[in-house]
Amino acid sequence: MDATPIRQDAGTLELSAAAALAGSGAPASAASPPASLAARWDALHDAAAILAQLAGTGAVSLSLPQQDGAPDFAGAMVAAGGWRQMLAEQGVDDLAAILEAGLVALLQVHARGADPAPAAQALWQEFLAARQALLVLLPPGSSGLKVSQA
Repeated sequence: MDATPIRQDAGTLELSAAAALAGSGAPASAASPPASLAARWDALHDAAAILAQLAGTGAVSLSLPQQDGAPDFAGAMVAAGGWRQMLAEQGVDDLAAILEAGLVALLQVHARGADPAPAAQALWQEFLAARQALLVLLPPGSSGLKVSQA
């Protein structure tokens, strides 16, 4: 399944579950862990955007606020190192695996003509809970990071 058109109210959005999570499962290399974790975190959010569309949640902003040069999630985890970074990397990989399998299933449901929204909404809620659990790993003093709907 390379790309499946999803008809959403006014238009068609070309989606590819594999492309959304491309490279997200690659293990972090010792040479460049920040880029690897950052790339996987970004891919996770690309997949979540597709999931939000399937769930019909409307416009959702998953961006993290930057306050006075505060690092992004991946940067903060790499800077913290140790157990925080290890748990963050494992959590991102686990969530990517769940989203990848879920998106493939949802796109197959859609391809068969069924409505994927109820299952997508359940997976969306799971994504939000898992993402919030990852954000709890941020070191004390990091900005509060929340999901906001536009």
